[in-house]
Amino acid sequence: MEPEKAQEMREWFQKARNDLRGAEIDLSASPPLLEDVMFHCQQAAEKAMKGFLTGHDRPFPKTHDLDELGTAVQAIDASLASALDRARDLTPFAWRFRYPGTPSVPAREEAEEALAVAREVYQAILDRLPEEVRP
Repeated sequence: MEPEKAQEMREWFQKARNDLRGAEIDLSASPPLLEDVMFHCQQAAEKAMKGFLTGHDRPFPKTHDLDELGTAVQAIDASLASALDRARDLTPFAWRFRYPGTPSVPAREEAEEALAVAREVYQAILDRLPEEVRP
């Protein structure tokens, strides 16, 4: 793999890992920042998918749609189907709680489940990458 592409992939996965960390910090805050947990979970899954697509020379649009990104990833590696299917439900959290007048705060259980899904997606994709591109 070209060094530039490997570096770009590492950067996508570092950003995804930072989002997972942000979600964990927000969940452990007192009181927890549940809306932010949901946002960071969506972002972590999105960035992991975009990193995977980058490594396979697959262009992707500027989108937060995890269904669209997941379909592109799954076309490359069908063994990711289970994790990607679960991640699709995270898509609305890219915007749902980000602005005034939005729905009520999510339940802690919903935030914990979103974090579990985001971790699963991140790890499942990371496990399929060569060592040279892992962050």
